[in-house]
Amino acid sequence: MERVNRILLHPWYCYILQEIDEWERDRKFCGHGSAHLLDTARLAYLLDLEEDKGIPKELVYAAALLHDIGRAEQYKKGTPHEEAGIGIALEILGECGFDEEECEVIRYAIASHRSRKLAARGPLADLIYRADKKSRSCFFCPVEPECDRKAEKKNRTLTD
Repeated sequence: MERVNRILLHPWYCYILQEIDEWERDRKFCGHGSAHLLDTARLAYLLDLEEDKGIPKELVYAAALLHDIGRAEQYKKGTPHEEAGIGIALEILGECGFDEEECEVIRYAIASHRSRKLAARGPLADLIYRADKKSRSCFFCPVEPECDRKAEKKNRTLTD
């Protein structure tokens, strides 16, 4: 997990997470900060283990920790965060020791994490997509009735 720890300590990564926290300071709905990123990483890794997919833990964690890194740019410029995050993620990944093939797999997971159809085309992308959705604890949320997520996408029960 050495390279994942490099991501967590990367100055640009830390700066962008602070930006996202600032943009979402008054947000009453689900946020996209470090807690969400770690929840997504842990759930994705559990899914990987349960389903015996064999995806390296560092790739799972790297993709999960970077999947929403484009949020700050989305808030500033309106660029969809899955698009905005790709360039940022690739630069951070390269500086943290990930090779081109690993970067491509992670890039695809970030680019497709909002589309079930696209995510289904890649094992890591599929894990990140599902873990991202499962990370939301709608059953504990005091503002869930006000949330505009579609009812079928809300996590109101624990599932397999």
